[in-house]
Amino acid sequence: MDGRDLVRSVGGVGAGRTARQVRALRAAWRRWRADAAGLPPRGPERARVPGQVQGAEPGPGGGVLRFARSELRIVVAVNGAVFWGWDGAGPQPSYALAGSGPEPDARAVLEPDKDGGWRVVAERVTVGVSRHGAVEVCTPGGVTLRRDLPPRWWEPVGGGTARWTQRSQVAADARFFGLGGHASGPRLRDGAYRLWNTGPGRASGPGGDPPRLTMPVQLVVADAGTHLMFHDTTWDGTVLLREGEEGAGSGHDRPGCSELRMDGGPLRCWVMVGTPARVLHTWASLTGAPALPPVWALGHHHAPRGLDGEQEVRRVVADHQERGLPLDAVHLGDEVSEGRREFSVDQERYPKLPVLADELRRDGIRLVSVVSPAVRAEPGGGVYDSGAAVDAFVRDARGRVVRGVTEAGESVFPDFTDAGVRAWWGALHEERLGQGFSGFWYDGNEPASSAAFGEPTLPRSARHALEGRGGDHREAHNVYALCMARAGHEGLRALPPGERPFVFSRSGWAGQQRYGGTWSGGGVAAGWPGLRASLSLVLGLGLCGVPFSGPDVGGPDGVVAPELYLRWLQLAAYLPVLRTRGGPAVSGEPQGSGAEVLEHARAALLERRRLLPYLVTLAHLARRTGAPCVRPVWWGAPEDRALRDCEDAFLLGDALLVAPVLGPGAGRRAVRLPRGRWYDTVTEEAHEGPARIWADAPLSRIPVFARAGAVLPVRGAGGGTELEVWAPPRGGAGGGPVVQDAGDGWREPEIERYAARRQGDRVVVTREGEDGAGEPPFPVRVRGLR
Repeated sequence: MDGRDLVRSVGGVGAGRTARQVRALRAAWRRWRADAAGLPPRGPERARVPGQVQGAEPGPGGGVLRFARSELRIVVAVNGAVFWGWDGAGPQPSYALAGSGPEPDARAVLEPDKDGGWRVVAERVTVGVSRHGAVEVCTPGGVTLRRDLPPRWWEPVGGGTARWTQRSQVAADARFFGLGGHASGPRLRDGAYRLWNTGPGRASGPGGDPPRLTMPVQLVVADAGTHLMFHDTTWDGTVLLREGEEGAGSGHDRPGCSELRMDGGPLRCWVMVGTPARVLHTWASLTGAPALPPVWALGHHHAPRGLDGEQEVRRVVADHQERGLPLDAVHLGDEVSEGRREFSVDQERYPKLPVLADELRRDGIRLVSVVSPAVRAEPGGGVYDSGAAVDAFVRDARGRVVRGVTEAGESVFPDFTDAGVRAWWGALHEERLGQGFSGFWYDGNEPASSAAFGEPTLPRSARHALEGRGGDHREAHNVYALCMARAGHEGLRALPPGERPFVFSRSGWAGQQRYGGTWSGGGVAAGWPGLRASLSLVLGLGLCGVPFSGPDVGGPDGVVAPELYLRWLQLAAYLPVLRTRGGPAVSGEPQGSGAEVLEHARAALLERRRLLPYLVTLAHLARRTGAPCVRPVWWGAPEDRALRDCEDAFLLGDALLVAPVLGPGAGRRAVRLPRGRWYDTVTEEAHEGPARIWADAPLSRIPVFARAGAVLPVRGAGGGTELEVWAPPRGGAGGGPVVQDAGDGWREPEIERYAARRQGDRVVVTREGEDGAGEPPFPVRVRGLR
C-alpha cells in the first residue's frame, strides 16, 4: 500500500461515517502496517544506463547485444511482431501471451549498422540499435515510427527490485490510443495515466483516471504508419504522454513523447507495425483469440437493483414483455445470495430458482449471476471451508491469511495466480449452473471494495504463487482479475452442458479477451460526461484487443433524466455489450420514463435485435482476425488527420457508421464521413465522403449511416436471416461476410461471402464460393436505389 491508496481510504471517511466505513479505514491501516513490515525500505538508490555496446551474439530471429552495464535481446517472431528485453529478459513468463508465444523468424538477421550500431531487418519492420542503446523502429522504407532512448534504472544499493524509466519519441503528427479503458479517450491527450487497476472510488467522466482495466498497450497512429507497443510488465507504473507539434513554415517539428515509469518488473516489450487491421491481427495472434460469446449474450441484458425474490424477477420480465421491450438476460446481484456468501442462494426469497430459470429460458431469457472474489471469512460457509482446505487464500508476508473489508464484511481472497486455486474456483461454478444460471459477471475483482471507496483490499506485501515463481501483490495486482476470469472460463468449459461460457469482468489486463468481455461497472459518471466516457472506454478497449465491452446504460444506478437515458440506450444499442440498469421504482428502466421515451427505447432495442445476425458475424470476425466490433472512424484510413481527431462517432464493423448524441437538447449534429458513399439508414439519402455533414438527430433516433455496397445480415420480420444490401454507386461493387451461428455450441461455422454489383438500376447479389458465384440462400432487400 502506498500513500495514494491510504489517501483514497481516508478521503472516503467523513464526519458522517458508518460502522462499515470505520472498518474500511481500520483495514486500510492494517494494510499500511503490513506493507511497512513486509516490504523492504527503498533506501538510497544507484542510477544505471546501458553504456556502450561491447559486442553481439546473433541468434534465431535476431540475437543479443552486450552493453557495458546491460544486455539487449531482440527477436523477430514469425507473426511479424518484434520483441526486445533489457537485462537479458525473455518473452516468458508472461500472463499476456497465449501459450509459449510465437516462434522466431529465421529470416531475420542481426547485422552491423552505421556508427557502431546494429539492426535487425524483417519483412514489415526494421529495428535499429545505436551504440548507446537507443532503439529505433522504422518502416521497411526507412521512415522512423518510434525511437526509444536508452533506458534508466534506479537500483536499491542494498539490493531489491529496480524501478526504471523508458522515454520514447514518435512523429509530430502522431496520436496516442490505448492503455486499456480510459474515460478520457479514445485519443489520449497530454497527461499522466496510471497503470494500476483501481476500484470505484469515484465515478469517471472524461479526464477520470485511473480506470478499472489498465494495460501498458499503446497504439500510435501517424501519417507514416501505425504501430502497437506493449511493455510486458504487470507492476504499478505511470505513462506520461505529450503529443508533438509540427513546425510552421521552416520551423522544426517537436516530436511526440511517451515516458513510462515503472516501480519494478522486467523492461521488455513487443512492437507490431502495419495497418490498424494488421496490427490488431498480430496482437491477437500474440495474446490469444477473443472468446466467442453465446448468441444470447449479444442481446439486451437488464440488471435491476434490489429485487426481493423470484416474483419480482417475474414482474420485471413481464413488464418488458408487456411493453414490447426485447430482453435476453436478467442479471441478479448479491441479493440472490444468502448473507452475501459466494455461490449460495437465499432459499427464502429464491426457493425455486432452477424452476424460474427454466421458465425464463423457454422465453429466450437467461439468468446471469454476479460473482465477487471476496469470500466471506466465516467458518461454516461452504466456499470458505473448501477454500481453506486447499489453502486457496492469499497470505501476508508472515504467512497469515489476509482479510479485507468488502460489502460481505470481513473477507478473504483466493490466489488466482495459483493453477490449483483456479481449478478449485472454476469447479465452484457447477453449483451455479445447477441453480439455472447461464452466465457470470465478475465484480470487485481489481480487487477492491465498492463499499470501502474503491481502495485496494490486499496489501502490496501480500504473497502470491505467480505460477510457482512466488512474489507479492505489487506484481500480481494488475493480473488478479485476468487470472480470476481465466479460472471461470476454463472451469465453465470443463463443466456440462458444454456451452460457450459467458464471463465478463469489471477488471483485467492484457490478454483479457481470451476469457470474455468487460463492462464499465459502477465507476462511470451518471451524467452526460458518463455517456461520452462510455464510448471512450469501448473504443479504447477495442484498440487494446478486447472487442466485447459496454457500459451500464444510465450509469451505475440508471437514475438519470429521460433524455439522457434514451441517448445512452441509443448508443449502447450499437455496442457489443448492451446492459441496462435500474430498479423496481427507478426511472432508469425504460417503462418508467414516460410514453414517448418508452416508444423510442423500444425502437432502439428492436433495432438491436434486428442487427443481431450482423453482431454475431462481427463476433466471429473478431475471434478470427482480432478486429474490434466497434472501431474508430479512422480505422480504414489512419492517414486522414481529420478522422484521427474524430471521437464522437464510430464504425460498427465495416458497414455502419454510428453518430451518437452526446449532449442535451440536440436535434441535429455534425458527422464526419470517411471516403466513399454513405447512406442515411432512415431516409436513404446518399452523402459523398470525405465530408463533414449535418444530420438530423431527433429524440427518436441517432444518425446511422451505411457504406455503399455493404451487405449486412439482419433479422427479418419472421425471425429468419435476411440480407440488407446498400446499393453501390453506378458501375461499382461491394460485399460483406455472413457467419451463421447455431447459438452457443463450439462448432466453428464457415464465413460466407456475398458480393453486390450495380448494373444500371439493379443490384445483383451473389454468394461467392469455390465453385463460382451462386444465388444467396436468404431473402435480399436492396436499399439506397432511390
